[in-house]
Amino acid sequence: MDSLLKQKLSKLPALPGVYFHKNAAGEIIYVGKAAVLKNRVKQYFQKSKKDIKTAALVAEIADTDWIVVDTEMDALFLEAEMIKRYMPKWNILLRDDKSVSYVRINMNDEVPYVSFTRNPVDDKATYIGPFYGKTTVEKAVKILRHVFPYYIKPYTGKKTLDTDLGLTPGIEIGRCAPKDYKRNLRKLIRYLEGDREKLLKDLEKTMLDEASKGNYELAAEARDQLFGLKELKKKIVFSDKEFLDISSDQALRELQQLLGLDEPPRRIEGYDISHQSGTNTVASMVVFINGASARSEYRKFKIRTSKNDDLKSMQEVIARRLKHKEWEYPDVIILDGGITQVNAVLPLVEPYGIPVVGRDKSGDHSRNAKVVLVVPNKFIPGSRRSLPSPRGSRANSRAAALRNPPEYTYSELSKQSHIARLVARIDEEAHRFAITYHSLLKRKSMLK
Repeated sequence: MDSLLKQKLSKLPALPGVYFHKNAAGEIIYVGKAAVLKNRVKQYFQKSKKDIKTAALVAEIADTDWIVVDTEMDALFLEAEMIKRYMPKWNILLRDDKSVSYVRINMNDEVPYVSFTRNPVDDKATYIGPFYGKTTVEKAVKILRHVFPYYIKPYTGKKTLDTDLGLTPGIEIGRCAPKDYKRNLRKLIRYLEGDREKLLKDLEKTMLDEASKGNYELAAEARDQLFGLKELKKKIVFSDKEFLDISSDQALRELQQLLGLDEPPRRIEGYDISHQSGTNTVASMVVFINGASARSEYRKFKIRTSKNDDLKSMQEVIARRLKHKEWEYPDVIILDGGITQVNAVLPLVEPYGIPVVGRDKSGDHSRNAKVVLVVPNKFIPGSRRSLPSPRGSRANSRAAALRNPPEYTYSELSKQSHIARLVARIDEEAHRFAITYHSLLKRKSMLK
């Protein structure tokens, strides 16, 4: 360990957070979480006996960075997101698949139950995750059971000890109706998916509204849940990601600099179109808040107009999205597409002052596709248009798009850069969400 790293480690706080080990080239090779950063990170460099893989990891570490969060549980969620973004090689090499866990809730069941699984399947259930740290996730969800009681096994109608302890909704003894149980489960899902701050505000509003109407039982239920969630802050806090120090996220800082924003973008939306020869055409909208996916904010759209024209489909979905004033507007929009897509969407978002960029994969939709961004120069202070010579079958369409467009910067990013990792993660998630919805509609049409 050199003197610079040693000096840096002396500044580690005694707080929970996520740490990033880097090699000499600056590449993130391992992401981990800690209840106390100071203790956990320093363990790597102590002269204690280590297994072969951990010793090899430590030998590669040249630098370490970290992000401080409120609690160990926040660290768990942020760690999962950062592993998805960076795919560090040592997380893969050291990972025990048995430690990866999803929370599963099938809201299609008459009386759903909460369980954990390592292998999500396409069974219409809600899967939340993956989380790296099965025991920690189970412990957190178990604590939440005191606020949102739930069943842990298929419903039998029989009273159990959990019924007496108030850990089940009590349908078996008439304490709660199935519809009310499902309503509370939806709150639990929102909480686990990161919609925590808005949920607290909604509970407070429900409490006041129901009390004013004289519905004191519903008001008391909302009050107990609100106070229960706030009380959890003394145990395990699921603090909203709004309160993370996002200036510590290098990718968001790079995006801020690229687009000349006053501050790091808080809400980023990614869009993709999916269809098969113009049938079952759909669009996806995925949302990342402070660099982490916010699944409760995702939206999907059936395309109503041109079914076999990706350009018009993208225009339609952006136009429809902007009509939803109840959805918070994004700080940045990222499209799956190049100059033609960005040029088509730009007039729609300009009145809202929303920067839009495109990821041009030039037909390569593999995981190893280059990360090439198309950015209108109006978002890049002092820039000039920098475009490669058109090549191949895309030459005519690109030339046509450039007859009277705004000027653009067209640049290929290093796949190891922070901003490339973030853009690839958002684009991949938008593609996955669109494909999933398209496949669902395709199956439904085949059954008709």
